[in-house]
Amino acid sequence: MSTHAHLDADLRSLLTGWSAPSAAQERLRQDYLAHLDTHEDASAKAGPPAHFTASCLVIDEAGERVLLTLHRKVRRWLQFGGHIEASDPSVAASALREAVEESGLPEGALTLRPALAQLDRHALGSGFTRCTEHLDLRWVAVAAAGSEPVVSEESLDVAWWPIEALPPDTEDSIRELIALGR
Repeated sequence: MSTHAHLDADLRSLLTGWSAPSAAQERLRQDYLAHLDTHEDASAKAGPPAHFTASCLVIDEAGERVLLTLHRKVRRWLQFGGHIEASDPSVAASALREAVEESGLPEGALTLRPALAQLDRHALGSGFTRCTEHLDLRWVAVAAAGSEPVVSEESLDVAWWPIEALPPDTEDSIRELIALGR
């Protein structure tokens, strides 16, 4: 039996029950479901080279700042996220785990909003080994007041950014996620 069967079932449930906020997101939702139909262990890092991942944008309680990581491999400021692990009880729990691990914030400092916020499919650069593409599912979490991050092994830096003064190379999909998160 598949080590990720419960997660693939969770993916299917999330994607079939999600109302996409735009036509582009609806196309991705359909693509994700087709990918899930085509590949066993589609959420496993050891699965197909293009596989599902989970990520989480952390915002402050006031909705004025976002916590981003300067990703070690990508060398850009991004939301927290990564591979879904077989031990994760759900894809949303995977997104929260990634945010906790990569931000250094205690789990109790983050409140994950229950609804899936965004889908983002992106090709990976040469810094990755067998992974060629991530089919990312993104959530938003709110950090408790006074939460201070700690840089992890996966990051070069972690910092709070005012939403009105994001790093200049912030991807459009992250700007859209921030707008959805507010």
